Amino acid sequence: MKIKRFVAPDMRQAMREVREDQGPEAVILSTRRLDEGIELVAAIDYDESLIREAARHGALLAVASADAETTASKLHVASTAPAAPMSRAPATVVVPPPLSPANDMPAMRPLMEQAAQDTAQMRSELGSLREMLEMQLSSLAWNDMERRQPLRARILREMTRLGIEPDVARALVAELPDQINAEQARYLPLGMLSRSLTVSGRDLCGDDSGVIALVGPTGVGKTTTIAKLAARAVMRHGADQVALVSTDHYRIGAAAQLEHYGRLLGARVYPAYDAASLRKVLEMLRGSHTVLIDTAGVAGSDPRLTQQLEILADANGLRACLVLAANAQSQALDEAVRAYLPLKPHACILTKLDEAPALGGALSVLIRHRLPLDYTTDGQRVPEDIATADARVLVCRAAQSLKTQMPDDGLMAERFGFAVASA
Repeated sequence: MKIKRFVAPDMRQAMREVREDQGPEAVILSTRRLDEGIELVAAIDYDESLIREAARHGALLAVASADAETTASKLHVASTAPAAPMSRAPATVVVPPPLSPANDMPAMRPLMEQAAQDTAQMRSELGSLREMLEMQLSSLAWNDMERRQPLRARILREMTRLGIEPDVARALVAELPDQINAEQARYLPLGMLSRSLTVSGRDLCGDDSGVIALVGPTGVGKTTTIAKLAARAVMRHGADQVALVSTDHYRIGAAAQLEHYGRLLGARVYPAYDAASLRKVLEMLRGSHTVLIDTAGVAGSDPRLTQQLEILADANGLRACLVLAANAQSQALDEAVRAYLPLKPHACILTKLDEAPALGGALSVLIRHRLPLDYTTDGQRVPEDIATADARVLVCRAAQSLKTQMPDDGLMAERFGFAVASA
């Protein structure tokens, strides 16, 4: 039997090191939490009977040693104690007074502190043990899936490499037919992503008209995107048919930036400070072909978001378009969508494709919330760097931008093994 000690910052890393060093047949003998992390003692060529026999002998030796020490201590006390004088008088028994609560608390405090420490250590060890068992079960479940359904496992691995979130990947793979061949497994991931993405089909050169408000977190490129859309509308319908409205009075220079674009395009720019002024401006611009509203970038946790949503919701005939930055993390994108869901955005614009190292997170959010995609942008040029959304082009771009290797078994077990085990 070969025994080895592993120390890692957390249980997942420790289990990963055990698998890489000793393989899936390794047996965890003990686990302990240290100052520097988690300690695992693992073994291969494990002989259970030998360990049980060694543990039994070790316990007997420990008991014998403890008995010997106790006996020696008693003999030493007896030999060193002075002899008591002989006396016929009855011995006087002194009974100590009972301890009061005030006297008792100092004596109990160390015991209570030790009990609390023991309880905390036990909870920590139980938590580590539970995490270790969950990881082992996940690993077993994933290995079993690879053995029974190798092609489905291959598709999940490819989607993970693309950066698709686990819940979205599982939902897509669940829709696969029962029987697929190796050739289908090779090309299905990209095709499934393309079919799952919803695009509005709105054409930049079409006759799309009305009042459109671009909403979303700060820094996603709403003002620049409005300038691109306004420039396209001016080229097709004329500057007198296009108007810009600014409701962003929080960011310094926001209104000035929109006014600068308006002067370059020859389009009118109007401020709106609240719901009443926005209604007046929209009433005045009722005959315009295209009205684009630039809103303040507000995060989901910002209390000003509720006020902004109320202002926009009060405007009749307004369509909200959610702007998301492709270079943001998946969690941030998901939080932004949930924050603006009360406004019921009719579509989405995905910006900053040129700044995104991977597109899997953005695609996952669009698929999860079934958000139709209007346009994509990939640069700062006005009006060139904007295009009508095309699902196949977007997925191919996501695949071409990848520079990562196929994910290892540890990551796949962590993302999908537990779900397989609990299914």
